[in-house]
Amino acid sequence: MSSQYISITLRQRVAEAASFRCGYCLTSQRIIGPLLEIEHIIPEVLGGSSDEENLFLACPTCNSHKSQRIDAVDPESLMIVPLFNPRTDLWDEHFEWIEEGAVILGKTSKGRATVAALNMNHPDIVAARHLWVMAGWHPPI
Repeated sequence: MSSQYISITLRQRVAEAASFRCGYCLTSQRIIGPLLEIEHIIPEVLGGSSDEENLFLACPTCNSHKSQRIDAVDPESLMIVPLFNPRTDLWDEHFEWIEEGAVILGKTSKGRATVAALNMNHPDIVAARHLWVMAGWHPPI
């Protein structure tokens, strides 16, 4: 939880900038269930601010796994690399949907490290995504 107050107006701007989707797994607020959270891209404990450019939306799963991280190990190269930044990085450059949109594949070291660190393909979320695909709600266009 943020130690700095984030106004309702700022929360709304961040949500709109994110198109009401998790900045990491792209899950829509409409289908996820729990409310999406305001996430500090650079955590406050590492000097990150609560300014708009350091905030984005994240689903509770991605946000809890990201926690205070800003980098992680790429499982392919075993190098420590920065995590994906939904404010400055383009999702399609680092990730792609496979298995008809149920699984996120990291295409770059940053993408692979983020998928692994945030546990973006946990079996429970993959099962839910399969259902969302069948309903025509997923993957996002």
